Amino acid sequence: MDTDKALLWQCGKFKLDLSVPKIMGILNVTADSFSDGGDFLNKDAALRQAEQLRKDGADIIDIGGQSTRPGADSISVQEEMDRVLPLVEALSSWDIPISVDTFEPKVMREALAAGASIINDVYGLRKDGALEIIGASDCGVCIMHMQGEPKNMQKNPQYADLLSEVSNFLTTQAKKLELLGVSGNRICLDPGFGFGKTVKQNFELLAEADHFVRIGYPVLYGMSRKSSLGAVTGKENPKDRLISSVTAHLIAVEKGIQIVRVHDAAAMKEALTILNCTQNYKDLG
Repeated sequence: MDTDKALLWQCGKFKLDLSVPKIMGILNVTADSFSDGGDFLNKDAALRQAEQLRKDGADIIDIGGQSTRPGADSISVQEEMDRVLPLVEALSSWDIPISVDTFEPKVMREALAAGASIINDVYGLRKDGALEIIGASDCGVCIMHMQGEPKNMQKNPQYADLLSEVSNFLTTQAKKLELLGVSGNRICLDPGFGFGKTVKQNFELLAEADHFVRIGYPVLYGMSRKSSLGAVTGKENPKDRLISSVTAHLIAVEKGIQIVRVHDAAAMKEALTILNCTQNYKDLG
C-alpha cells in the first residue's frame, strides 16, 4: 500500500491532507434527488446552502445537477450545465475545492474550465472521453462503482464476489488514468454504497471498508440518508436518517476511510471531533 498517496489528495491547486478525515458537503441542484430534490434549484438558495455547508465544516462542496437516485430520469447535458456551471463560477474563488458530481464528459470539461477542482463520477469514467478529460487536466477525481444504470441499478443486483468485483473495477479505472499520466494522488475511489447493491451488500461494503483502503488510493464513502439505512432503522423519510448516516460514516472512518460525503456537515463534523479527541486524548490539555 502506498500510504503517502493515500494521505494526500491533489485536486488542482488544492492539496488535501487526509491524515485528518475530510467532509464533502452535498449540494444537489436537482428537481428529483431522493432526499432534497427541488430544495436548492434556485441559484440564491443554492449559494446560501453552499455557505452553510462551509460554515458547518465541509472541506469540499460537491455540486450535482443530475439526480442519480434509483429510477432517476435523465436530463439533457445542456440543462445539467445550466444548473451547475453558474454555481461553479460563483464558488470557484473559495478557499476550499469545488467538486462536480457528473458522468457527462462535456459537463466535466466545462465545469473544470469554470473552476471546479474535482470531478466525482458515479459511472467511474466509463463514458467515452471521460478518462481523457481527466488526463488533460490537473483536477482530483473520484471514481465510483455502479452496477447497471441509475434507471435500473436496483432491480436485481448480483455479484459472485462483491468485494473483488468492485475493487477490480475501481483499480482498473485508476490504472487507465495513470497510463494517461494522472498521478495516483489525484485519484480517489468510491465503492458506490447504494448504487447497484442490496441492503446486505451495502453493509458488506461498510463492514469491509478497510479492503478498499488497502488498495492504496484515497477512499470516499457516501452513505448519507441512503435507503439501506432506512431499511434497517425503519426511517422511511430520508431526512430522518441523520443518526444512522453519521454512525455509518463514523464506522467507515474508524476503518480508514478518509473522505465522507454527507448532507449534514455540522453533525458529521461534531462526530469526527469526538472521534479525534478520543483517538488523541493524550494531546488534550
